[in-house]
Amino acid sequence: MKRSLSVGSLLLLLLTSAFLVAEVASGLLKADDLKKVVPATYFFRGQSATVQLRNSAGFSADGKLVLAGLVDTGGYSTDVKAKYQGFFITEIKLNVGGTELAPGEYGFGFSKEGKFSVLNVSSEELFSVSAQTDSDLKRPVPLTMKADGDGYKLYAGRQWVALKAE
Repeated sequence: MKRSLSVGSLLLLLLTSAFLVAEVASGLLKADDLKKVVPATYFFRGQSATVQLRNSAGFSADGKLVLAGLVDTGGYSTDVKAKYQGFFITEIKLNVGGTELAPGEYGFGFSKEGKFSVLNVSSEELFSVSAQTDSDLKRPVPLTMKADGDGYKLYAGRQWVALKAE
């Protein structure tokens, strides 16, 4: 009896989660949508880091999600902290600053040298592209996403990189 109750509860949770994700409209995700889909922790380079929900953003394209958020990198080594700032999850193929990225879960970082790097789960750099700087941005925040024509800009402060669904 106990087993069937837990299986039933799990099924209900999965159906509810699928319903919540299905209701997300195409475009930028709102704060309430982010609360439903952003993970509380993120595994990267052998550790789980707490996700900063207030510094998370995302968009939906054709019912599939692209999410990014900053994490607490306090327990990571200095060399990993230098290139890893957050998580990046995409359910679709993306063009990231001119480079193709397959669906998957990644780490990312914006460098002081003006680069945006995407890393695999073991912290190996997959690629690095030039980030742009928006010096006219009135109130830069740690992380946000903005619509830009048929794509999006992922901002970390004044630095940004273009994201476009393929």
